[in-house]
Amino acid sequence: MKNIELPLFNRSIVITRSKDQISTVKSLFQNQGAKIFDLPALVIQYPDNLKPLDDALREINEFHWIIFTSSNGIKFVEKRLIDKGLSLKNCTKTLKIAVVGEKTSQSLKDLGIEADYIPPDFIAESLVNNFPMSGYGQKVLIPRVQSGGRNFIAEQFRNAGANVLEVPAYESKCPVSIPIETIEAFKRKSIDAIIFSSGKTVKNSAFLLEKEFGREWLTMFIDVKLFSIGPQTSQVCKEIFGRVDKEATKYSFEGLLEVAIDSL
Repeated sequence: MKNIELPLFNRSIVITRSKDQISTVKSLFQNQGAKIFDLPALVIQYPDNLKPLDDALREINEFHWIIFTSSNGIKFVEKRLIDKGLSLKNCTKTLKIAVVGEKTSQSLKDLGIEADYIPPDFIAESLVNNFPMSGYGQKVLIPRVQSGGRNFIAEQFRNAGANVLEVPAYESKCPVSIPIETIEAFKRKSIDAIIFSSGKTVKNSAFLLEKEFGREWLTMFIDVKLFSIGPQTSQVCKEIFGRVDKEATKYSFEGLLEVAIDSL
């Protein structure tokens, strides 16, 4: 029987994501033959102050819509609701849910909930431009990261006449170090590509790499391809690295996998 070589066989790829979320992405690339090196660039936890989130959740059924822009928003809102003897599923009788992103949509499905609205493209602009109704008079809750996230959706809904409440539901911080195996791979110059899934993973990875390799760290990446999950991530890549080699057309890790297969 003929052996069919896996498309990423013998390719070394660095994944930058939060430590507890790398495993599923890792297997996606490993199944195509890639050797994966972890560079956890985020530590996800509750925000410093839970009172704004708790106050909003106490009145969750008074909102018309809740908009989730990330799986972490769903995870930490659900976790906090469960602590109070509630759940998102219990709230969907009166509350409608919109999501940005395929992974975010799947996280909602994992709770047994179908989103009321998913934009045709998995970016904030698509949600705003294609929203199925006017925002005027709507009361909208947007759980978000404590620091560093975009407030584009909130601004656009406010401009449309909606009453928008943004609350920090989680915080993403920078880890303190890079795994030894990944450091050694960089030293050997055996890395073919790095994939970035958010602007924060770009910034935190750069911070950790400079911390490890010193001021000349960028010279180590001349031959390493940089792949971005979408426009905002690409923008940060260009600001820090001066380039992005390819951006996913499908804003998901499956899209990043397609980019890697096409480019390596």
